[in-house]
Amino acid sequence: MLQENDRIFKNCISKGSIELKNAIQNGDWSNTGEILKNNTQDELIEKVKQSGLRGRGGAGFSTGTKWSFMPKTPTKGSYLVINADESEPGTCKDRDIIRYEPHKIIEGSLISAYAIRAHIGYIYIRGEYFSEAMILQKAIDEAYANGLLGKNACNSGYTFDLYVHRGAGAYICGEESALINSLEGRKGIPRLKPPAFPAVCGLYGCPTVVNNIETIAVIPTILRRGPEWFSSIGNANNFGTKMFSISGHVNKPCNVEEVMSIPLKDLIEVHAGGVRGGWDNLLAIIPGGSSVPMIPKSVCDNVLMDFDSLKAVGTALGTGAIIVMDKSTDVIEAITRLSHFYMHESCGQCTPCREGTGWMYKIMQRFVSGNFKLEEIDQLLNITKQIEGHTICAFGDAAAWPIQGLIKNFRDVIEKRMIPCTDSKKYSY
Repeated sequence: MLQENDRIFKNCISKGSIELKNAIQNGDWSNTGEILKNNTQDELIEKVKQSGLRGRGGAGFSTGTKWSFMPKTPTKGSYLVINADESEPGTCKDRDIIRYEPHKIIEGSLISAYAIRAHIGYIYIRGEYFSEAMILQKAIDEAYANGLLGKNACNSGYTFDLYVHRGAGAYICGEESALINSLEGRKGIPRLKPPAFPAVCGLYGCPTVVNNIETIAVIPTILRRGPEWFSSIGNANNFGTKMFSISGHVNKPCNVEEVMSIPLKDLIEVHAGGVRGGWDNLLAIIPGGSSVPMIPKSVCDNVLMDFDSLKAVGTALGTGAIIVMDKSTDVIEAITRLSHFYMHESCGQCTPCREGTGWMYKIMQRFVSGNFKLEEIDQLLNITKQIEGHTICAFGDAAAWPIQGLIKNFRDVIEKRMIPCTDSKKYSY
């Protein structure tokens, strides 16, 4: 369990004032200028590497390694882009960080921009987060008024400007290259990689780093307390604290900061008041937002909440959004609703995704009604395999994985739903 003195997002718990003076009392903006003046860019990147921080947006890539891809002597401007386009169903942890810890984001932006040699940063925020965008803008205005941003930011001698950009509500813009396209005023569709890796050719054709809000917000605390402190929390290769969203059939849905590698059962029992009707009433859990495979209760009993432990049981940590389903849940209908979401949100650029998500949803609708043939279960699984790994971005994987998890863990439920029928005309698409 997380010790109180190791908590990073203290104001998310206390829900105190978000004004600059309160943020400073909570430790934000402490010696920020000295951090920049006393460390070279390469030294900061190395410290972030040593901390073991992995991206908190879903992919879990090493943050320090990602930063190291940026050119040390850029021939044109570099950019920092912060992904606050939180559109994954079940995920709302970034929203709380914006609501209650905006100055951690701004301070982390300044330090991160210095490390990657960027003088301009953009916070790309989900368009529906209207109030949160206003909170961020007010905090940025406070930072400028107090000399924390702009020319000679924090008396460091470094110039950095930060802007808020509101998206238009497209889930696909959570993918970094689609986000960059949208930020440039283009259609929000992913770019081919290679050649368009953001560190080489990102925003406006310049080297760019795209990081999640939570990733950026923890940077100042890591550098103040030292990478050794952060890497002392959690299991090997899964270090630090993590914000988890817990929703669904629990008694107290919440966002909570906890140590990486905490047992899933402890996280739910201690912080979310337990499963509705008790732990034995648990049916399944989606542990990392809607795009990862669900796991049954037998796995939930002992699994740890970190990247490697969840990968070992055939799912993923993703965004850390835990969706709890008790025994009253129709898991077929639940995954069908997610299939509709992914069909609707596909950008349509890749044929396997554009066509496959529609076919998956149609077949899932048949599963809900029971109007299907037994062999269609394997046909659907085959369709998911034809989509997974065959698209420009990971959206195709995200659409396929929930269905794969359903078939893997609840195939018997699907089979029992089938209505016996010998009339082949009934099975029409």
